[in-house]
Amino acid sequence: MLFHFCAATPPLFVLWIIMAQVAGQEDREKTTALKDLLSRIDLDELMKKDEPPFTFPKTLEEFEYAFNEYGQLRHIKTGEPFVFNAREDLHRWNQKRYEALGEIITQYVYELLEKKCNMTKETLPVDATEDEPTGFIYLSPDALSNPSKLLVLIQGSGVVRAGQWARRLIINQDLNSGTQIPFIERAMQEGYGVMVLNPNENYLEVEKSTKSPLPSPTETSDEPAEKRERKDDKEGKKKKEFYEKYRNPQRETETERIPIRENGSSEEHVLYVWDHFVSRAAAKNVFIMAHSYGGLSFVELMNQRESEVKNKVCAVALTDSAHNIWLQETTKSTQDWMQEHCRNWVSSPEPLDTTLEPMMPDCPRVSAASPGLLFADISLRHNLKKW
Repeated sequence: MLFHFCAATPPLFVLWIIMAQVAGQEDREKTTALKDLLSRIDLDELMKKDEPPFTFPKTLEEFEYAFNEYGQLRHIKTGEPFVFNAREDLHRWNQKRYEALGEIITQYVYELLEKKCNMTKETLPVDATEDEPTGFIYLSPDALSNPSKLLVLIQGSGVVRAGQWARRLIINQDLNSGTQIPFIERAMQEGYGVMVLNPNENYLEVEKSTKSPLPSPTETSDEPAEKRERKDDKEGKKKKEFYEKYRNPQRETETERIPIRENGSSEEHVLYVWDHFVSRAAAKNVFIMAHSYGGLSFVELMNQRESEVKNKVCAVALTDSAHNIWLQETTKSTQDWMQEHCRNWVSSPEPLDTTLEPMMPDCPRVSAASPGLLFADISLRHNLKKW
């Protein structure tokens, strides 16, 4: 309804108000028409034209890939490296395919640890019950009994699991670059026992229940206004979820994570393995290699078990370590010990082993050469002999 205006009301102002009302009416009509159009669209048919199902092969052979004699992942028929963009303009589908391949790679590396390196799984926690989540580490046959030397490998964070440094390098470069296999083999040749940690195996992921509560029988048309408002909110949420399903038809399965007891994080895992395995190993000399977040976990171990680590660990090789002595509040004595017993190889264009400017008063920084993510390959293998 138009407002009643007095004679003194400026004509231009009246005209502006009338135009605004007409425009508002047009907007409402357009909205109604749009809703009517959407109600007649077959959303199911549109969704069928969206991305393919997230159903991927379960083995390398089904993926039609294999590792050649150089440890490079190659297509069985074409001999080409892995192609991420298998389907154009379907990034999410391509990413899911890549992740599915990554899970297969994880199992493949486990097989290498067991068959090629003759290592065995050790379940965590050591006193786990049958119905609780568990993780594991890998031990060489003499990891606990070797009286002389023990090498402990700690990876960084992310999707990588025991035996891996970087999934990307395994898939796009080769097994020697992305796995810990070369280090394990060299260490064994030099008379070391070896312990491969698994700091990212922290939880069991289970699907959440999708059951929704039944409507209350007390809800009637005479329900209070507040209750109707809550009901309207629920309806609005349902509509939002429906249109989200249209936009993103293959929604992720909702899951919850049940942490592994005393191994719910990388720091907890490293501490647990120290208490139950490393500290009880027969080796008089323990050597540690830790990459990225693994370096942070090692420093946290120092904070928790300073005297024990100092008495048992002889040297630590860090690679692009993520530790921070200020944020982790390390003691001056720990910093002094790290200065003497640790070295951090970092990404740098400088030649391998070139001394770099220190950033903190903890341990020397040296170049890992370019590209930086080589895990101090040459240096560590060389230093294993010196250790």
